[in-house]
Amino acid sequence: MRIIDPKQTPTAELHQYLLGTVSPRPIAFASTVDENGQPNLAPYSFFNCFSSNPPILVFSSNRRVSDNTTKDTLYNIRQTGEVVINAVNYNIVRQAAVASIEYPQGVNEFEKAGLTPLPSDLVKPFRVKESPAHMECKVQQIIPLGDGGGAGHLIICEVLRMHIAEEVLDEFGKINPHKIDLMGRMGRAFYVRASGEAVHTILQPFLPLGLGFDQLPVSARKSRILTGNNLAILAGMPQAPEKATCQALAESAEIQEIFQHGHPVEQLHLLAQKELAIENVSKAAALVWIAEEVAQGQDVGT
Repeated sequence: MRIIDPKQTPTAELHQYLLGTVSPRPIAFASTVDENGQPNLAPYSFFNCFSSNPPILVFSSNRRVSDNTTKDTLYNIRQTGEVVINAVNYNIVRQAAVASIEYPQGVNEFEKAGLTPLPSDLVKPFRVKESPAHMECKVQQIIPLGDGGGAGHLIICEVLRMHIAEEVLDEFGKINPHKIDLMGRMGRAFYVRASGEAVHTILQPFLPLGLGFDQLPVSARKSRILTGNNLAILAGMPQAPEKATCQALAESAEIQEIFQHGHPVEQLHLLAQKELAIENVSKAAALVWIAEEVAQGQDVGT
């Protein structure tokens, strides 16, 4: 693997290695005003949610690498202690990119990006009408992380009020990822759209405890067919399949035909992989345990 030593790598180059690895990242479309009420709007991808009680968001406004100056967002927050963080979805991602242009201080990015300012309820900065979700925030703390170009300032924000567009909610009042259609930031000029086939459902109960990889059959752990993700689904099960279940499946015509194959263990693993793809975990597990008995030269189900 390539070794990257932060102390020996130019900041601009290191920046892109970091962003390409810690990726994708949500985008905070930060709306602020200065002491005179002049609005500013800028996207930040060093951003995430860090607490629910109290509700805390954190984003970073980094010093510019080119000349070590700070940005208008940071200046405004220091003056007012308030910010609105707007979500960036597919419909406005190019407009958010326009707002990222470093216009001179005092230029209204709402106008430059063709976006509509909405009055907030509890803070002075405006919300972005076209955004599907807005979070009005009071800044709790600003933590400088360094004094050189590229150094961040962690801006810790408490959410005072949220606004969520009704059209992105499902019938249970929960946010539907396909409807909100959020965008994530990657390295360089790459973005990712978090909807459609990009969205995966992974349900992993915490209790009862899962088997873990160490309790899976040896032939499965050494399989050339089953992937780490395949095995992880099985490792998350609370217990191995019942012997009777394996025996009944082994006696089916489908499996009896596989037993006649020159490589029955691999064939069983291939079939288990197909069952996992359609979320038929119980059958996949039985197939994997049957394959282990075949690999050990045992009579299946004994």
